[in-house]
Amino acid sequence: MLTTANTEMPDMGSTQPPPYQCQAYAYSLNEVRSIPLGSHSAASPRLALRWLRERTWHITDQLEPAYAQPGLHWLTDQAEHERALAYLAGGTGYQLTLYDDSTRYVLAIYPLAVSA
Repeated sequence: MLTTANTEMPDMGSTQPPPYQCQAYAYSLNEVRSIPLGSHSAASPRLALRWLRERTWHITDQLEPAYAQPGLHWLTDQAEHERALAYLAGGTGYQLTLYDDSTRYVLAIYPLAVSA
């Protein structure tokens, strides 16, 4: 069973939202709706990627070993982390999807539109 994490940041009176939104959802093969596993607003690509690593660890820690392997590999893939940072810094979103026999776990980061 997966647990959810409340990772919302408290409102500190900021007048402009952080530029990156991070979200994690579970999609059961037999259900129409998604199950939110956590969300977070991040001020930088590096902080967004840190959140993604933490949530990936939380999810893989609760999966059976065979299903956890792709997530564990991603956690140690420094080249892929650099690629994700480059995408985010360039204004493109990044998504990681993990599976087990009955559920798909989608972790995504996307930049929010910033109005000047």
